[in-house]
Amino acid sequence: MSVDLKPVEEQVMVITGASSGIGLTTARMAADRGARVVLAARSEDALRDLTDEITQSGGEATYVVADVSDRDDVREIAETARDAYGGFDTWVNVAGAFLYGKLEETPVEEMREQFDTNVWGLLYGSLEAADLLKERGGAIINIGSVASDRAIPLQGSYSASKHAVKGFTDALRMELEQEGAPVSVTLVKPASIDTPYPDHAKNYMDEEATLPPPIYTPETVARAILHAAEHPQRDVYVGGGAKGMAALGYYAAGLMDTIMEKLFVPMQKKDRPARSDENNLDGPTGDLEERGDYDRHVSETSAYTEASQRRSLTGLALAGLGAVGLALYGRYRSKRRSSESGDGEHESETRTVRTAPRTRR
Repeated sequence: MSVDLKPVEEQVMVITGASSGIGLTTARMAADRGARVVLAARSEDALRDLTDEITQSGGEATYVVADVSDRDDVREIAETARDAYGGFDTWVNVAGAFLYGKLEETPVEEMREQFDTNVWGLLYGSLEAADLLKERGGAIINIGSVASDRAIPLQGSYSASKHAVKGFTDALRMELEQEGAPVSVTLVKPASIDTPYPDHAKNYMDEEATLPPPIYTPETVARAILHAAEHPQRDVYVGGGAKGMAALGYYAAGLMDTIMEKLFVPMQKKDRPARSDENNLDGPTGDLEERGDYDRHVSETSAYTEASQRRSLTGLALAGLGAVGLALYGRYRSKRRSSESGDGEHESETRTVRTAPRTRR
């Protein structure tokens, strides 16, 4: 059965993890385009503020305070969408929990908690969405990661959870297709994204956590999500760096292991001690913030992702490899200069100006 998806402006969209980062950016962008949005997260203050922001700008929104690791909470999200808007057209699973640290130094109980959110929460949402959308048609969009294809040291538990997300999403897609259900199931696999991810992560390293380059804006992911809400896609890499890492990991796994060990381990550590701030594994965190505090270059767009959405696939794998190669080489040169000077890092890259609004309670 063919899958016909409505334009975003005619849709009702459910978005979990809507209080920060990718979820927040997607909610704002969808509402700006005219979608009615059902917002879910654990912080009622943040959800109330976001709902007010959207409605005062002329949009339509409602919210549900929900912990996606609780299946009853996820059922309530679906029920709220039915009560408020008669159902939904797209369900976007964004909510996630984050951990940094070596596997041997990370409590297993906290890895389980991470899986409760990243895997079981996404599974609950996908099943609720499939149950309704098999009748009316629509899209399920699950946020995976480049870590769905390539494990990242110091984020081993997160990588494992995103591998599970890929396996579940792929299986659900095939089962719905075999049934002839009019449902598109998309896995979105971003590269590193400038969100509060490192600040919200529980950190078992001695140093403050950060993200390895190349870095892209959350708007880049949100645009890919909204494109998938209108155009059925199997999966989409956000950022040429994501595709490059996945391709190199597939075709030259040993080489990619070495790159990860030599470069990605130090790239995930800042030159200052770890903070003991709140983290999203232990509870809701912070205000409505889309961006993190990444202080180097952030790419506002991805030529690779835009081309893939136009189905212009020639040369995309090479473009992805080139993007990650340039980023890694630039970081290597920077560290080498820093080591030779003995004065720390001296890069003069200019950070991309932030344009996304920030709302604070």
